Amino acid sequence: MSLTVWANHELRPGARELFYDSLARLGCRLIQAEKSSRSVLTPGEPDPSLASADIAYGQPAPEDVLRHSRLRWVALSTAGYARYDTAAFRSGVSTRQIAVTNTSQVFAGPCAEHMLAAMLALTRELPKYVINQAGPREWNYLEGRYSIGLLTGATVVMLGYGSIGRRLTELLAPFRCRVIGVRRTPQGDEGIEIVTDSEAATVLPLADHVVNLLPASNATHHFCNAGFFAHLRPGTFFYNVGRGSTVDQDALLAALRSGRVSGAYLDALDPEPLPPGHPLWAEPHCHITPHVGGGQKMQDETLVRHFLTNLGHFIKGEPLVDRVM
Repeated sequence: MSLTVWANHELRPGARELFYDSLARLGCRLIQAEKSSRSVLTPGEPDPSLASADIAYGQPAPEDVLRHSRLRWVALSTAGYARYDTAAFRSGVSTRQIAVTNTSQVFAGPCAEHMLAAMLALTRELPKYVINQAGPREWNYLEGRYSIGLLTGATVVMLGYGSIGRRLTELLAPFRCRVIGVRRTPQGDEGIEIVTDSEAATVLPLADHVVNLLPASNATHHFCNAGFFAHLRPGTFFYNVGRGSTVDQDALLAALRSGRVSGAYLDALDPEPLPPGHPLWAEPHCHITPHVGGGQKMQDETLVRHFLTNLGHFIKGEPLVDRVM
């Protein structure tokens, strides 16, 4: 089967050669978009060369996908797909039988490990000691000895329960945590306690840790608002590796200052980049990483292998991994 693959994700050396050589070996023609980006988070620009492609890899402009009749599969290079998740786009790809996949399996593991690291860091008060080592370097033995907590036996509430949540649950198993998932539509196969989003208020007061994994959508915008934080008991830890738009950051700041939230670890913010003057940067109980939670040294090679595995399925007419439409 001779296929043409269009791509606008600029891969790093090593991954790029793996991508090019593998496509050539399979007899596929490659069209590199005129404008590409090394960031998988950057929206793609319209590109007329997509008209010649059977497969689009990266972040094609949604209007291009609906415009070009030859396209049969859109392989997104991100786990999130909010810009494509519209009624018009879903209807268009359904009518024309265009498959759409994301890369949830690529980013689930790194995001889950990032959250586990953050949970351990806040529980064991590691940020405080990093700051102390930079100055004033005080030997606060007795103060620290009796204030540090344990993750073991804690109650963890996860907002959203997909690939990241499942992997994080696996990582938390040795700590014997009680894990409760909040999900808009429970599937029945989660293997943990699950409540619907309308029932979230019933489990939030139980949480020692709240991990936000929600994607961006109209339904999730500012899901974590002042009313949400009011349900938490004082001292709860809050984490966000979902999307920044799901959190009312003013409400979070107020919860941090009041002690309702004793510490926050944010990898997703709104806007991104977060302006240097934003008050969350200066809040001593808020710790920020610049949307690196899904990253890893071999990210691009893993993305390419995910795509190539799916390409093999596509050629054989088999079900695609991480299909979302």
